[in-house]
Order: sequence, then structure tokens, then C-alpha cells
Amino acid sequence: MQLNARRLEGRTAIVTGAAYGIGYAAAERFAAEGAKVVLADIKGHEEAAQRLLQLSPDVMALSIDVRDDASVAEGVDQVLRHFGSLDILVNNAAISAELHPTPFEDQALDDWRRVYEVNVLGVFRMCRAVSPHMRQAKWGRIINIASGTAFKGAPGMLHYIASKGAILSMTRSLATEFGSDNVLVNCVSPGLTMTESVNAAEHITGHFQDFAMSTRVLKRAATAEDVANAIYYFASDDSAFVTGQTITADGGSVFH
Repeated sequence: MQLNARRLEGRTAIVTGAAYGIGYAAAERFAAEGAKVVLADIKGHEEAAQRLLQLSPDVMALSIDVRDDASVAEGVDQVLRHFGSLDILVNNAAISAELHPTPFEDQALDDWRRVYEVNVLGVFRMCRAVSPHMRQAKWGRIINIASGTAFKGAPGMLHYIASKGAILSMTRSLATEFGSDNVLVNCVSPGLTMTESVNAAEHITGHFQDFAMSTRVLKRAATAEDVANAIYYFASDDSAFVTGQTITADGGSVFH
């Protein structure tokens, strides 16, 4: 990846679920654009930060468990102490590839609670934690990560799809609450993306890959970088008059 105009110079970005996949690709793009980048995750974030240091010296690895209020609050405080600002939040942490497709009648309530604790309440906690700092600065970018399955449905993943549908609605509502302080809230909705975790999850690829490919206009596998490019758009000044919106980065599987 080559450095060009470095259009995020001076901005600080925190990406949850950044140890690999879409989160890491977004962090890498931000670093290439000059941002100070915080890779937040519950494991693998230190190794990911070491890789990213080859691109930028302004990289921080941070352990944040989005299921835990104290972990989220302390993590945001650490970012502010280390970098002095927090301008961009990417809510990417989610339970997904580890889930096994199961008829909804057989899904345990505990699994639903576990998915919602991370995929929905984790987003709420992170937004709540960054809110006072972005509001005070009168500038902020929040990018939530949903899923194309929330638009078209898919069998066996009702808990996951419901959680991503919630993210779409949360994005629109949060945009209305943050707008007066110039904090923009948008969403990127990927299709099936061939990240490390997805490639390793044969129960996911075997269940969804052929169907995902058959519905796309662009007949190729999606990469994490494809999604990161859309995330970058919402983090940049190119989207300064865009809020409450969703880009579906899925090769033309879902049209709006």
C-alpha cells in the first residue's frame, strides 16, 4: 500500500476487532492515510500492531472487551491519554465466523444473548464512551459494520442477522442524535468477505459461499481491503455531508 496525500493526518482512529480481517484492513488504510491508529481487540492485537508499525509509528495496541463497561471506558481513557484525541471509531468487533448455521428453533437463548452482547451492546458501549469527547470537539466519525444478510436474510443465522439488522437501525438513530455536534454516523454492510476467520470456517464457507457468489454482479471473492475502502470513505472529509447512511460493499448483491 502506497502513501499518497495522507488525508487523515492529525486524526486518531480506534478500530475494534482489529487483530485481523476487515478491522485490520481498515486500520492499515487509516495508517496509510496518516492517522494515529488504535487496534483494539481481545486477542491478537499486539501482533497486529507490530505488523502495522512497518507502515506508521503512530500505532497502539489496546485490549478492549466490548462486553464490559469498565474495559470500554478504560480503553477510551487510554487512547485519550496516549494520543490526546479520539476522532474516528469503527465498530467492527462481532461474533460471526465462530457461529454454526442452525435452524432458529434450535438456537439457544444463551447464544442469542452472547451475540447481542458483542454485536449490538458492544456498539452501544463504544458509542457511549466516545460521545463526550467527539461532542466536545464538534467533530467525529463513527462507522458501524453491519452485514448484507440483514437486507436479504439467510437460513440458520437468525441471531447474527437480527443483530446486524439492529446495527442498521442504530446507525440511523445515532445519526439524528449526534448531528448537531458534527459527529457523523454511517454504516458499511459487507457481503461474505474472505478474511482469515471466514476462510478457516468451513461451516460458513460451505454454507454461504456459492450462494453469495451467485447473487453478485461482480463475480469475484470479496477481500477485507474492499470493505476497508468503503470504511475509509466514511472516515474521510469526502463524506462530510453524509450521515445515517449505509454502503453495501458486496459486489452488487444487494441494491438500494
